[in-house]
Amino acid sequence: MTPPDAAQMASDPDAPRRRIDARRNQERVIATARELFAEQGLQVTVPQVAERAGVGRATVYRSYPRKEDLIIAVVREQFQELEQRTNAALDGADAYRELCSYVPDLFERLARDRVLADVFFEGRLLPAARILNQIGRLVAAAGASGLIRPDVDERDIRVILCGAVRQLIVLDQREPAVWRRYADMVLNALRPA
Repeated sequence: MTPPDAAQMASDPDAPRRRIDARRNQERVIATARELFAEQGLQVTVPQVAERAGVGRATVYRSYPRKEDLIIAVVREQFQELEQRTNAALDGADAYRELCSYVPDLFERLARDRVLADVFFEGRLLPAARILNQIGRLVAAAGASGLIRPDVDERDIRVILCGAVRQLIVLDQREPAVWRRYADMVLNALRPA
């Protein structure tokens, strides 16, 4: 969407008010989508979001042509924070120690934010896929310590880590201590027998 030029603004005195309304609508759509996704999961439809937000479907689709665009907008900030945390772990001096700190931290974040947990588990949206790839690199780097099974690869990480996340979601488990317990179990699964 290109901003109107000065000539358009001069010929349309209501343009600034419409832009403010559009911004408010967008904020309401994001807040409503977050609320609905938290309540009902990612199967919520764009029309449901539009209806609860009190806007037309076209209003939502104008900013978010695909449902995935809306989902990413809802969790953009959380993914940015998670990606920064993952990069910090990758840049750490001791990859194994970083991994042992990172996985419980990840699970605590996911326990606090059901929408992020759902999107992370799905792993198909670009931010989640990128972070899972980074976690795979962190595990590979930690493998040099000899404290990680030598046969672990990125697919194993997706199955073990995302499998635990998925079951905690299905069980509607929200207690952070329970999520931390499963983070420890994920780490134990990566260690040599």
